[in-house]
Amino acid sequence: MAAGGGISVWIINVCAVVLLLNVFATASGDALGVKFGYTGPVGPNRWGSLSPTFSACSSGKSQSPINIISDNCAVNKKLKPLIMQYNHTEVATLVDNGFNVGIKYGDNAGSLIVDGKTYNFKQMHWHSPSEHIIDGTQYAAELHLVHFADDNTIAVLAILFHLGHPDPLMTKLQNKLNELARDVATQKETQVQLGTIDTHEIRKHSHKYYTYTGSLTTPPCSEIVSWYILGKVRSISREQVEALRAPLVSTCKRNARPVQPLNGRQIQMYEVQAN
Repeated sequence: MAAGGGISVWIINVCAVVLLLNVFATASGDALGVKFGYTGPVGPNRWGSLSPTFSACSSGKSQSPINIISDNCAVNKKLKPLIMQYNHTEVATLVDNGFNVGIKYGDNAGSLIVDGKTYNFKQMHWHSPSEHIIDGTQYAAELHLVHFADDNTIAVLAILFHLGHPDPLMTKLQNKLNELARDVATQKETQVQLGTIDTHEIRKHSHKYYTYTGSLTTPPCSEIVSWYILGKVRSISREQVEALRAPLVSTCKRNARPVQPLNGRQIQMYEVQAN
């Protein structure tokens, strides 16, 4: 009995590792080897039928993104500020995933601490236009900072951008983005080394955020994500949005999944109260 129990636990642990690797591959751009896009026969309405591993995209009840109606959000006084412990320097790689542009980090990029639970910062990527919508407004772009915990759950910190002044981080990446677009066009490389990047500058204050339980917004749409959408909308230029789209395949130039039903989920809000 003990031996059988040990084998069962081992199998469960192996399955958990495989799931995490699959989810991390998808979040990093592999998509489990199945092509998907945002238009036509590989668009969001068809994701659930492209592969058995994508079934949650059509059958899931806790899918992302969503339309956040601020008047319907519950202010939760038990919520705490998000603790963003991003390091001052980290070696990073700018990557064209085909369906988005992102940055991969090593093992020491930092962490996000939510109510005492630590999520390790692994990668970030952009969507344009935004995936999450607030009070019916869709923004020019959305940045997702992806964090993994030891229990295989994911926390994604989302930052929305409206069109306006250039984003300082994007300005620093502009030359590398141009290089990536050239390499992709000539089929040379789909990634560019950034060298040492200051992840400390990515840290954003959380005077207000929305949170809910949801899923990955790309296949396999796994429902293992805690979302934290910052209330402060930042600025990005039209040229920067175009630079984010330039390396992408034709079916992914506008890479925002449509909003999904809440299905009874409650969106909670944290906000610093003025004295």
